[in-house]
Amino acid sequence: MHCQRKKRLARNSDFSAIAVPSMHGSGYFDYTVETHAPKALEVMEEFRRHEMLCDLVLHVTYKERTVDYKVHRVVLASCSPYFRAMFTSSFKECHASEVTLRDVCPQVVGRLIDFAYTSHITVGESSVLHVLLAAMRYQMEDVAKACCDFLTKHLEPANVIGIARFAEEISCKELHQRSREYINTHFNEVIKEEEFFSLSHCQLLELISQDSLKVLCESEVYKACTDWVRSDMEGRAQYLHALLNAVHIYALPPKFLKNQLLSCPILSKANSCKDFLSKIFQDMTLRKLPPAPNRGTQLIYVAGGYQQHSLDSMEAYDPRRNVWLKLADMGSACSGLAACALFGLLYTVGGRNMSLQNITESSALCCYNPMTNQWSQRASLSIPRNRVGVGVVDGCIYAVGGSQGSTHHNTVERWDPESNRWSFVCPMSVARLGAGVTVCGGVLYVVGGYDGQNRWNTAEKYQPDTNTWQQLAPMSTIRSGLGGYDGRSQLCSVERYNIARNQWEPRASMQHCRSAHGVAVHHGCIFVLGGFNQHGFLSSVEYYCPDRNEWTWVTDMPVGCSGMGVAVTMEPCPGSLPEQQEEDEDGAT
Repeated sequence: MHCQRKKRLARNSDFSAIAVPSMHGSGYFDYTVETHAPKALEVMEEFRRHEMLCDLVLHVTYKERTVDYKVHRVVLASCSPYFRAMFTSSFKECHASEVTLRDVCPQVVGRLIDFAYTSHITVGESSVLHVLLAAMRYQMEDVAKACCDFLTKHLEPANVIGIARFAEEISCKELHQRSREYINTHFNEVIKEEEFFSLSHCQLLELISQDSLKVLCESEVYKACTDWVRSDMEGRAQYLHALLNAVHIYALPPKFLKNQLLSCPILSKANSCKDFLSKIFQDMTLRKLPPAPNRGTQLIYVAGGYQQHSLDSMEAYDPRRNVWLKLADMGSACSGLAACALFGLLYTVGGRNMSLQNITESSALCCYNPMTNQWSQRASLSIPRNRVGVGVVDGCIYAVGGSQGSTHHNTVERWDPESNRWSFVCPMSVARLGAGVTVCGGVLYVVGGYDGQNRWNTAEKYQPDTNTWQQLAPMSTIRSGLGGYDGRSQLCSVERYNIARNQWEPRASMQHCRSAHGVAVHHGCIFVLGGFNQHGFLSSVEYYCPDRNEWTWVTDMPVGCSGMGVAVTMEPCPGSLPEQQEEDEDGAT
């Protein structure tokens, strides 16, 4: 008999919406009608339209205007903690048949009531702030989130400061957080809008004090402060010193700071501020300090490289999260290139494109902007330079050595970003391909390399002020391939140059022998990436901690390769991301 009843139920068309039944033994089964809840709401909405079974009248009053809504208190309580508390506590409204809501737009309350019955709401640019304010007041979280999503999608430089203020005033944490993130990410656009100049000095001070502010160069923050002061010199000049204390002054390029001291009209009228900056500039000049790191998270960028052919890819490694980001590809494949960061932008220099068809050597200077995830071209080198070394001194890029065909260069040229021009400086004592290049104290250091016949253990340094080279103590080992090849095999040994003593000191060896690898300094640690050895192309990444004098493996690159350009700069903004060729004997091409 039970079985016959189950069959009749299954044939009944009224149960066509039943979910797949879950059988429990042979005596019963349970089921869920998925349309029950929305149908129940539809019926309640029908009751409301016909004023049936309504147990409450809401009098909504605003500026001498009152609109009445007949509702079911259980419906309002079901989607609003505010009304739930009103109707289930000891408040006088608990048993009242009429309740008055004051100082709120009746049309907005009408939309919230419609949502309570239909789970649907429509907002536009003219109404969204009013609806959000009411949703926050009556604790209707779903409506508030919908409004926040709408406003977030319509954030732009011209309105984001106003929306951030509004969100803070009504304690809408989510919208306030999203607005602040937008301001931080688009700071250079926001500071050009009228809303920016309406900030109080306290609000501006809070804004520029954030390390999460995304700017290519600290000069953008400095300029924002001086522009804000200039818009009302009489009323705002008194706040300049406090603002400058919040600017990361030591991150300003020395050349920029010097120009401000010479020509900034605001500083000429603020002697205390000018004296403050002058002392910092003297400190930077005398101690030859490099610019301090920019704000925010710094990533290790890897551009191009070689594995059977030149690559056009670029990835960035975030040591903090131990993740790789895929970024915009370069305009063309390139290996044997060098990379550096200048004013927040990443530059790649020289290299060559080795493909199945041909070998094209490069004189290109390419610029990657982390704010836009886009590449652009700058003035080309005077001559192509494969396996070139680069360094940045006083806001200029130096391209050191390299080769063109069978010609190995001892020449060095310098690129000035202000004029976008390359010019030759004093050449090195010998030609160097695949040399190690670094900068310390405003001096360019070059070690090792290959001149087509000889591999070097020699080192020399370049003084930009005098345009001269000076020989240094030689290394204990001959090194080319960025210090990892001695003419017979790849090396894992490490030497450190002591500037004060002019001598080389042995350090802990790397875990892997490698040449033509990438090298970067991140938060005081040396990272080496990829390269080549007798086992082939490497993908491993390890870092050296000077305090512990030890190397630690951290991750693998997405693709093992050699001859890539590596540099460290700010993280990118969210939203953007054949037959083997004959290799050089140390694995780089």
